[in-house]
Amino acid sequence: MTSAQKGMRKGLTNYGDSGFSLFLRKAFIKGMGYSDDALDRPIIGIVNTSSGYNACHANVPDLIEAVKRGVMLSGGLPIPFPTISIHEAFSHPTSMYLRNLMSIDTEELIRAQPMDAVVLIGGCDKTVPAQLMGAASAGVPAVQLVTGPMLTGSHRGERVGACTDCRRFWGRYRAAEIDDTEIAEVNNQLVPGGGTCGVMGTASTMALVTEALGMMLPGGATPPAVSADRRRIAESTGQCAVELAAARRTPEQIMTPEAFRNALIVLLAIGGSTNAIIHLTAVAGRLGIPIDLTEFDNLSRQVSVLVDLKPSGQNYMEDLHDAGGLTTILRELRPHLNLDCLTVTGRTLGEELEAARPAWKQDIVASAKAPLYPQGGMAVLRGNLAPGGAIIKQSAASPDLLNHRGRAVVFSSLEDMATRLDDPDLDVEANDVIVLQNAGPKGAPGMPEAGYIPIPRKLAERGVKDMVRISDARMSGTASGTIVLHISPEAAIGGPLGLVRDGDMIELNVSERRIELLVDEATLAERRKSFTAPVHEGAKRGYMNLYLNTVLQAEEGCDFDFLRADGKS
Repeated sequence: MTSAQKGMRKGLTNYGDSGFSLFLRKAFIKGMGYSDDALDRPIIGIVNTSSGYNACHANVPDLIEAVKRGVMLSGGLPIPFPTISIHEAFSHPTSMYLRNLMSIDTEELIRAQPMDAVVLIGGCDKTVPAQLMGAASAGVPAVQLVTGPMLTGSHRGERVGACTDCRRFWGRYRAAEIDDTEIAEVNNQLVPGGGTCGVMGTASTMALVTEALGMMLPGGATPPAVSADRRRIAESTGQCAVELAAARRTPEQIMTPEAFRNALIVLLAIGGSTNAIIHLTAVAGRLGIPIDLTEFDNLSRQVSVLVDLKPSGQNYMEDLHDAGGLTTILRELRPHLNLDCLTVTGRTLGEELEAARPAWKQDIVASAKAPLYPQGGMAVLRGNLAPGGAIIKQSAASPDLLNHRGRAVVFSSLEDMATRLDDPDLDVEANDVIVLQNAGPKGAPGMPEAGYIPIPRKLAERGVKDMVRISDARMSGTASGTIVLHISPEAAIGGPLGLVRDGDMIELNVSERRIELLVDEATLAERRKSFTAPVHEGAKRGYMNLYLNTVLQAEEGCDFDFLRADGKS
């Protein structure tokens, strides 16, 4: 890169006179008190995703100051700038609906503004994948910093944390096991402070796989949001960004096919969120790298779950941090990994492992010889119900339901489910299979985390804790149960899931990786004749129109077709 393409001279606004463009740019930024000396230094953009709606990002202002300190210690000029910020509980209709929009915002602001490298500060579930997608497309040197997990709270002497315990206590409340007073009490303790969910949900999963990808500093995934360790990582990230700018080390040099394979291995070994396979597919797609679900499933047969964190285990992210973080996991996975992959530090994954602190005794990460679960956390299912594939988090399912045949109880939409699920007259038994249709990328729209279908109230009150549940929706990484997700093609575009009717028999066989609708083809062909796609209010204009016309299916990462490296699905 020439000097004309660096710093303040990079990406000048087009006035037809580049000299005037630079003159005008400097005049305005000097209005904020910058000197010519400052403006001649490498410029490091810092993505500011602080928001009054986003508790996961409550510490972003502190992290920005720490990053700025690191940048200035290394001779750079830090310039924070805002982008979209997405929180799971404050995104209508869903956070996935907005992920691609945030990725576009991130990409275009990195392109539009002068910066030699960028620090991406994210945390809540969709923010990190959106930032990695945007950075991959922008092609500017980038390093990821996450806000970090929240600490745990305490409820009546019991350690609790978002959001596995959120679902557990709500399930108990629905089953009338706890009363209004207790559910209100625990509501005050589940999120005791800022930071992302403290279990192996999507935020924690994406932090760990991003570190495994090489896009984050070693040790950056696990320090709690409120800790001094988190701020020290932020300072070091600022220093790393200046070095990245000097070396012109871009995301495509780090996020290679081999690096994505490492990330998928880590995803399986940590019992990570099912959302992460969609997100990694989307990030890889921005670089023209395919993620093969068959290969992912082959890896799942070779790699075991090693991390004892909820929902697959019993502990929390602060415990994993105390156990050594990702480094402890990578040491157990070493035979499976490509250690020659480059990281943001300029060193390889293997070199970083060699340089890490010695291991110590801990009981959070199991030995590969004595795993928590004998296979990877997820399995890929196929069959006449899911020709494009489906996902089950087998490590968080009930073992006795992994091979199951049951009668379908069908809900045609989220609204239908909300209306009828708790009806005492609903014809449903514990060995049935609950089916939710039209909850996929286009059907809902936005592929909500509705796959964690509640147990019908009348069954919950009888003590039923789990059932086979299937849908084209997603599920929170903090949830557990025998739940088949991401069924593709989705019902809303004519997928077989939309052809299921009450009383049909469905067979789930995880050991054989099958999900089958036991209905003859002639009957299915007759049902196809009556298919009509759902119609969404507001679909003719704006972002909703763009989303519905270009969003891809789950196995393609739910990205927009025109955003992929090849510009098509």
